[in-house]
Amino acid sequence: MDFRFDLVEQYMPYFLRGTLITIEFSILGIIFGTIVGLIIGIGKMSENRVIRFPFVWYINFFRGTPLFVQILLVHFAVIPTLTGKTNAFLALVVALSINSGAYISEIFRAGIQSIDRGQMEAARSLGMTHRQAMRLVILPQAVKRMIPPLGNEFIVLIKDSSLGAVIAAPELMYWGRAMQGQYYRPWEPYLTVALIYFVLTLLLTYLVNYIERRVSTE
Repeated sequence: MDFRFDLVEQYMPYFLRGTLITIEFSILGIIFGTIVGLIIGIGKMSENRVIRFPFVWYINFFRGTPLFVQILLVHFAVIPTLTGKTNAFLALVVALSINSGAYISEIFRAGIQSIDRGQMEAARSLGMTHRQAMRLVILPQAVKRMIPPLGNEFIVLIKDSSLGAVIAAPELMYWGRAMQGQYYRPWEPYLTVALIYFVLTLLLTYLVNYIERRVSTE
């Protein structure tokens, strides 16, 4: 294998730019996905079947269909319908957010339900409303237990953002494909892209482990 480092060096500014945009996509996706996931998770735990129904099927749909298809639907159908024209950056953020929200909702549900029900009863006996008890008593305890799975979801999100290349979102994989298309050489662009993704996910894994250790000692 004749690996040409000079080509990698030539494209490195584009890879760095794509890496920053990949991180931006992932951060926005996890932020909005967490907001969506909290709403969906709480909705799914409703005792009212009518209220619970749409939240359950939201999770079923977005966990049961490929993210690739969701990105194409959002890019070519949803965003143009709402704004009149499509936008790759917006489409990828929306697709990542609504997809991760379905998975994060289950993380929230499992975390909240893992807290002993006596905690809620004790909080209510002290005069707290259900919302106050959830915000001040249940969620702070649940969040500690949700850190590992939320970290894993963030790692998955970083890798899933590579699907944005198919709609020309200028993230890391987009520039890998651009380099391959220009030079017709697969090893240099795709090995470089793989290495950058590996470094990103490895650093995030260490960060999540560090946060988990800090939280567990408090």
